[in-house]
Amino acid sequence: MINRTVLTGRLSRDPELRKTGSGISVATFTLAVDRQFTNAQGERGADFISCVIWRKAAENFANFTNKGSLVGVDGRIQTRSYDDKDGKRVYVTEVVVDNFSLLESRKDRENRNSDSGQNSNSGNSNSDPFAGNTGDSIDISDDDLPF
Repeated sequence: MINRTVLTGRLSRDPELRKTGSGISVATFTLAVDRQFTNAQGERGADFISCVIWRKAAENFANFTNKGSLVGVDGRIQTRSYDDKDGKRVYVTEVVVDNFSLLESRKDRENRNSDSGQNSNSGNSNSDPFAGNTGDSIDISDDDLPF
């Protein structure tokens, strides 16, 4: 049997780091993953996927990411259920993350946030490592990437 999940997306909120009763670190977060198609208005939707990560990886993830961080995760889908305070059965489906990758530097993230939608390459030809020696930047959208 194979249960493998690989996702790339942005955190929709800051990771929530907690400790279990036995002192094991666990972080939960929601990953917004763009859909590959657009609707009739040309808008692209997103799926918001609940994720959980454990132990030292959870501590590292919580320390180096925050809302809006672009990350890649590798893990497995897990389902569980519990009874809430009203006695109702609650079913949860989530990705249990085994590995993660930070897909943008903190500097890039800060630049993106401070520019508020403006082009961060204006006046700085060194910010685009693929521009070559011409100083011209290239325009690559997420649709151009093979993953």
